[in-house]
Amino acid sequence: MPSTVSDVVFSEPSGRLNAAVMFSGALAFAGLYVYSRMTGTGSVFSWHLIMLVGFVLSGIAESLPADRQRAAGVFRIAAILLLLTILVPGFILGEP
Repeated sequence: MPSTVSDVVFSEPSGRLNAAVMFSGALAFAGLYVYSRMTGTGSVFSWHLIMLVGFVLSGIAESLPADRQRAAGVFRIAAILLLLTILVPGFILGEP
């Protein structure tokens, strides 16, 4: 019996509407990243950049054709692992 995680991660891509939402979110984070760099409040590797790449990976996963379930799953896993890098240092390991 396959697991629920496997069913969700390697499911058929959701389509263009979900991909458009993900790419819009990536565009918003790109704007935040550019603004923070212009005002001097952000570092080169800020959380905005990580969120931007994570949303792009999710958007790519959802915009693939229906028969590309395994590729969509790989993009989803990459996005999840990348987005977890925001949580791990601050919340799990504690701030130095």
